[in-house]
Amino acid sequence: MEVPLRRRSFLKSAAALPAGLQAFALGQATTSGQTSAGAAAGSVHPVGAGQDRLAETHSLGFSTILFKVLTRDAGSGLFVIEHKGLGHGGPPVHLHPHQDEWFYVMEGEVLFQLGGERRTLRAGESVLGPRGIAHGFVGVGEKPAHMIVAFTPAGKIEEFFREVAVPNGPKMDAPVLAKYDMQYVGPPLVSG
Repeated sequence: MEVPLRRRSFLKSAAALPAGLQAFALGQATTSGQTSAGAAAGSVHPVGAGQDRLAETHSLGFSTILFKVLTRDAGSGLFVIEHKGLGHGGPPVHLHPHQDEWFYVMEGEVLFQLGGERRTLRAGESVLGPRGIAHGFVGVGEKPAHMIVAFTPAGKIEEFFREVAVPNGPKMDAPVLAKYDMQYVGPPLVSG
């Protein structure tokens, strides 16, 4: 899939490394014990397998999401979620004018649309959705998919998921997306 990729966007995707490596990979560690983002030394937050950072529950209807790295953990530079049980549904096709979004498929198969191209990714494969490029995804295949998604910078994404990933949450339509600095492009992708 040919999607324009700027060097800066690629470097920002390094933020999706495991939490213990983020500060070093992004050059945020300093000798003073502070990160450049201002987080205090000792603010390490290990999150266990299958766990949410704050032990909360978030459901989108088509998957359950776990917050892995909160906006405040990385000085607003990163927000990471884990999609579990991603079935044959997904978000509407949308774009982020100010954020890059990185997807890593851990299990199953996920159909992605980036710009005008579609591709199915399988376990171990990833793709970067650069800011300003319309994208969407849907679980395909026989088993539910499982993936990690990182947003950089975090922007209002954590707030967005806190509003929509609740029982009887609002529909992800144009006004709700706009409230969180995203643009609605079209309906969700259809599997099959």
